[in-house]
Amino acid sequence: MNTFAPDLEPLSGLDGAFLSLETPATPMHVGSLNVFELPAGYTGDWQADVTAWLAQRLPPVLRRQLVTLPLQLAYPVWQMGEIDLRQHVQHAHIPAPGGQAQLEDLVAQLHAQPLDRSRPLWQVTVLDGLASGHKALYFKIHHAMLDGQAAAVLAASLFNTAPSDWPAAPATAPLPPVPPGSTESAANQATQPNSPRRPNWLGLLKVAGRHDASQLARLARGLPLALGTLRGLVRGVASGALQPVKLSFAPRTALNGPITAERGFATLSLPLAEVKVIARTCHVSANDVVLTACGGALRRYLARLGPLPEASLIALMALSLRQRGNTDFHNHATLSLVSLASHIAHPLQRIQAVHGHTRATKVLAQQAKPLMPTDFPSIGQPWLMGALAAGVERAGALKRLPPLANVLISSVTGPPKTLYLGPVRMTGYWPISIVEHGMGLNMTLVRYTDQLFIGLTVARTAVPDARLLADDLAQAYSELKAAAFATSVTAVTSAAPASTTHA
Repeated sequence: MNTFAPDLEPLSGLDGAFLSLETPATPMHVGSLNVFELPAGYTGDWQADVTAWLAQRLPPVLRRQLVTLPLQLAYPVWQMGEIDLRQHVQHAHIPAPGGQAQLEDLVAQLHAQPLDRSRPLWQVTVLDGLASGHKALYFKIHHAMLDGQAAAVLAASLFNTAPSDWPAAPATAPLPPVPPGSTESAANQATQPNSPRRPNWLGLLKVAGRHDASQLARLARGLPLALGTLRGLVRGVASGALQPVKLSFAPRTALNGPITAERGFATLSLPLAEVKVIARTCHVSANDVVLTACGGALRRYLARLGPLPEASLIALMALSLRQRGNTDFHNHATLSLVSLASHIAHPLQRIQAVHGHTRATKVLAQQAKPLMPTDFPSIGQPWLMGALAAGVERAGALKRLPPLANVLISSVTGPPKTLYLGPVRMTGYWPISIVEHGMGLNMTLVRYTDQLFIGLTVARTAVPDARLLADDLAQAYSELKAAAFATSVTAVTSAAPASTTHA
């Protein structure tokens, strides 16, 4: 509950960190590529229909706008207000011949562009031109606004779980999109009749002060529990009841250096039922199957570039700290190091090594949860985080220090039912995420309907051809599937192959 002001809400410490760590080379927004199958006989205007739909269903979280504090003494606060959809719904045409490769390249270009902080931090680009006749949306939103699980909640509020009619057309035709950053855009925003009044600096400092006071009090109340947890972890490791996670620095690879703002993007989908069969056959989790395939893909990719590292590649993996039933739009996650066992050639041996490591990591993370706050006092944090981001961008430091991890990997449980935008069914739901200096590859997957949709977001300085890596992932998965099914007493004759083209 917001107890600070009727229309003001402070960012959590983790939310604000995503703002402060943002640089021109490392924009901190996430997104999704959604592909839709049009109903027979559709003759509407795709952009006008999408705009009318959003105008009818726009949730409050997408009306929040940043208000900065004087001298950036603390993180900004969110202020609720009305927005002009003309500034948030854009249009782009997919170049000929309108295949998946052209769609992915266009989305990569759009994802490289940072969001304008003078407006609510999200944008939808309506895409047409697919040779298949499908339509698409590219949606991006700043990570300061939500985490992966909150993104699934947002999707459920934006779309229906059953087909419906389009909302009535607006009384007046929408104006053409305004180019980002133009003077016309700024003038339009400044003259919006329902724009909220900016609070004075004293009011903003009060909000920040009350937030920090509440967080200090919460941390003080939680200190006994945290100390008890720490003592329990030490006793557990000493007694052997808890298996410590043994990791060294990650080996240096082509993935791990300074990056530029240029992005690449590629997609893959795997049949969920088949992944679960592999998991049951190998007595592991579905996530272990994907991690093993990722390790196999990177083995293939890096072997073409030179000698394969003798040590295993390390993934920095997102772990949710969200309590059951919590649907707020803040970040509730932490990061954990996971071995991909990429030094092991045989996929079945690799999957068992991955399983052993992820199991130990999950147990340790569950035990250590009280030690992982997602909100904390923010006074002075923008300066500290900004200095950290600037320091990381110094290429010399990145080249001298060993990498902590090689790749970012995350898994999100998407909406459990098929989604619709009006009468139009969503057939594809690929995530697009963040890459950083030192980790130029992000592999994110979303479970939606009967598929695992995997999005590979890359910095082109680290991975020049994302599609080549997606092909390696499909091949590594096929090898794992073949090895797993060869050991099973049940013949699997109807397993669908991994798909790398969707539109």
